[in-house]
Amino acid sequence: MSGFATVLVIALVTAALRFAPIYLLGKKGQRLPPAVLFLIRMMPAAVIALLVVYSLKSARVLEYPYALPEAGGLLTAALLQHYKKNTLLSVLLATVCYMVLIRIL
Repeated sequence: MSGFATVLVIALVTAALRFAPIYLLGKKGQRLPPAVLFLIRMMPAAVIALLVVYSLKSARVLEYPYALPEAGGLLTAALLQHYKKNTLLSVLLATVCYMVLIRIL
């Protein structure tokens, strides 16, 4: 399977999993259960937290570059999420910032 097809399948499965609870549990004129609303609200923060933990798991703070790429990515994600409240933008630009920093440091 080509790389593009793999990414496309992953995107479709992710979208289906996000919309399935709304479609299955949200009948016309009814509100979603509180547990589902809570999960929908908390999912962006959980994804960002997972990315932070993943990026910090191998950070070496006592050796050059002293975890600066990880800190830069974390700071970028935190600031963008706080000010723009757009998870996709936060994750995307934090990843770009992290990748640029690991190349130049």
